[in-house]
Amino acid sequence: MQKLLLPSVAGVAVVSIETAGEAIRVEARCAAAGPACPDCGDWSERVHSSYLRFPADLPSAGRRAVLALRVRRFWCASSSCPRRTFAEQVPGLTRRHGQATERLRSALGAIDLDVTVTDVDYLDVDLGQ
Repeated sequence: MQKLLLPSVAGVAVVSIETAGEAIRVEARCAAAGPACPDCGDWSERVHSSYLRFPADLPSAGRRAVLALRVRRFWCASSSCPRRTFAEQVPGLTRRHGQATERLRSALGAIDLDVTVTDVDYLDVDLGQ
């Protein structure tokens, strides 16, 4: 099921899948033992805490997908590093402060969302001016 729902993402374990009406909820967690600190690069397996992230994702099987991703916050192992704690990221799925998955960002980037004045005039849209 993991390959069907998250085909291009390694390092994520699907914990549960629930369907409710028009939505499918996928609960997942990071499978790696720990990450490297983004500032100093030291490896850490010392967990500070964890929390759920809900990044927007592409639909799955014609249903709205709700991704509940459990991420952990780690203590940096280096005492000289200015960053005390950091959250793990899933390459190919999340980015720091991101509110959408990378695959949704890619899909939206493929759509040309630029609307020019000529397009607006052609569509005869009232801009209230």
